[in-house]
Amino acid sequence: MTSLDSGLTLREARDAYLAENDFSTAAYTDHWVRFKFGPLPIMFPATRTRREAIPFHDLHHVLTGYKATPVGESEIGAWEVASGLKRLWAGWVLDLNVMGLGMLYAPRRTYRAFIRGRHSRNLYGTEYTDHLLSTSVGEMRAQIGLAGEPPHATTGDKLAFAFWLCAGASLYLLYAASVLVPLAVLGWLLLG
Repeated sequence: MTSLDSGLTLREARDAYLAENDFSTAAYTDHWVRFKFGPLPIMFPATRTRREAIPFHDLHHVLTGYKATPVGESEIGAWEVASGLKRLWAGWVLDLNVMGLGMLYAPRRTYRAFIRGRHSRNLYGTEYTDHLLSTSVGEMRAQIGLAGEPPHATTGDKLAFAFWLCAGASLYLLYAASVLVPLAVLGWLLLG
């Protein structure tokens, strides 16, 4: 991916990433998220915390090299969970979801991304400024701990992975309950 050229600025690399994936910076301010799931158009409200997170999320794709594909989103989700999302609750929910999905179709890659995240930092909590965007990809990768070899998992890393996997599974159970309980009540009322 061209945007990983360490000599590019974060702005140049981000712009290349956005163009490569037919994305734009409009997502940073749009109040609705629009995408297609197969032939179905999907829309949902873009919360304030999602709008705050997405510019950094795009830079994280650039810095980690994880692509904007289902597997790449699972990798970046696991990396962001492991490196910490601060108070961006929308990021926690979305990233735990894609991390859980990644364990179904790319478990090794998702796990490796989580371990990598445990040994690096992300940009959440940083100011999104011209100064940040003028930093080179190589310099920023070094600053946040992504320049070296992939780390080996420690016992703490493995325990953290298990914890966050359980947290993600709990979210899925909550989603299932929020659909199944009303259906059960409706069935009980109708069949009474």
